[in-house]
Amino acid sequence: MVERASENLDIVIAGVGGQGTVLASKLLAQAALLEGRMVRTAETIGMAQRGGSVLGHVRIGQAHAPHAPHAPHAPHAPHSSHAPLSPLVPQRTADVLIGFEPAETVRALGYLRDGGTVVTALQVLEPVSATLNGLPYDGNAEIAWLRALAAAPTGRRLGTLVTVDGAALCAELGSTRVLNVILLGAALSTGSIQLAPASLTRALRALIKPTYVTLNERALRRGMEATS
Repeated sequence: MVERASENLDIVIAGVGGQGTVLASKLLAQAALLEGRMVRTAETIGMAQRGGSVLGHVRIGQAHAPHAPHAPHAPHAPHSSHAPLSPLVPQRTADVLIGFEPAETVRALGYLRDGGTVVTALQVLEPVSATLNGLPYDGNAEIAWLRALAAAPTGRRLGTLVTVDGAALCAELGSTRVLNVILLGAALSTGSIQLAPASLTRALRALIKPTYVTLNERALRRGMEATS
């Protein structure tokens, strides 16, 4: 498990339009705000309505600290982890990458820092290019490559790789629309995202229609259990 509670936390969420990546970003941001932490978010969407790639950027700072007494001659600090964050995560700095689809996970891997955490769904969404060109795509090569990176003894490594059978869990829960919350639960269970599950539950209740809150709470729990 990764312990980075004393530092800023950068998270990238990768998927395609319609998978709920934007809502996942909002849920993480809301949970962080509920804990009194500073947050910046952004999305790069492209042709999301047509199944295009979607990236969510979530940058979480520390909890607001009380103001220290003013020191008139103290040097100005060039950087503080409490300082506002720019909304976009720079390349090779993300602590956590949450992928909703294997190819999208691999596509976004350039954002991840060495030793970072990857949580990815196993099920695939065949891209339009593969359909038009008659090319086979099952995601196996992408998952195999990620596993090789996680096992590599030298060079660039993944600190933690978690693969989630989201299709099976969605079938168990009776809805394909809770994959995003399942993956958030799986990411929380790695310890790489320093947010309390109770905060994410409160975020669910704040942002999701009451009719679907219970379902999403179950999805969060099952996602956390899926990695145990």
